[in-house]
Amino acid sequence: MRGFLFLFPAILMAQAPPAKSPAPAAKAVPTAAKAATKAKAATPAPGAAPGALTTDEQKIIYAVGLTVGQNLAGLGLTPAELEIVKRAISDNAAGKPAIALSDWAPKINALAQSRAGRVVAQEKARGKAYADKAAMEPGAVRTPSGLVYRELADGNGLSPMATDNVRVNYRGTLVNGTEFDSSYKRAAPAEFPLNGVIPCWTEGVQRMKVGGKSQLVCPSEIAYGDGGRPSIPGGATLIFEIELLALNPPANTK
Repeated sequence: MRGFLFLFPAILMAQAPPAKSPAPAAKAVPTAAKAATKAKAATPAPGAAPGALTTDEQKIIYAVGLTVGQNLAGLGLTPAELEIVKRAISDNAAGKPAIALSDWAPKINALAQSRAGRVVAQEKARGKAYADKAAMEPGAVRTPSGLVYRELADGNGLSPMATDNVRVNYRGTLVNGTEFDSSYKRAAPAEFPLNGVIPCWTEGVQRMKVGGKSQLVCPSEIAYGDGGRPSIPGGATLIFEIELLALNPPANTK
């Protein structure tokens, strides 16, 4: 919720109604060249699918929408409430808001806090359903902590201890398939002390052998808890596919 509370005021500021022009005569009239340039920029590339993001500017604007969506996630909005949000954006763009933003914006954080528990509970319910299904996969093992461990490829090296430093490649997703982190995309394996990460990793990676690949399904209690992270909802169950590339004893081990 901290990310929502921090970012939302900035979004509201960005959406504030534009100041009115001093007089109609002060409005700039685009030249024919400028109008042609704008029309060309708005024209989709030949063969592009309707709604396709074909320019960097369109992708940046789409990213604005994603940022707004991520900040709204903490409210657990219903479809009807999302329609209200869409209406507000349209009204704001037209300069005709239905309410005074200064009167109601201060109440947003209170609403977010009142809904936080409900959103976390819903996320945990989705995560439990996913983990229950994953635990029934062939070869899956559910441990007392709630971790669901499944080996995807055998390793032929040593297994790490909690105090070892490990080098891994991994991909992390939410139960809906959204990827929130990937060393593959960075083209750089991660290295860290195994006892310095979330409990799910500390426990699960110790079950692996160097050269192996496994899937860890991590309930929120052994991941990021009810607080979550900017890209991870509070109460979220996380799914990791991990390749254990190498391990080294701690540097101070004699």
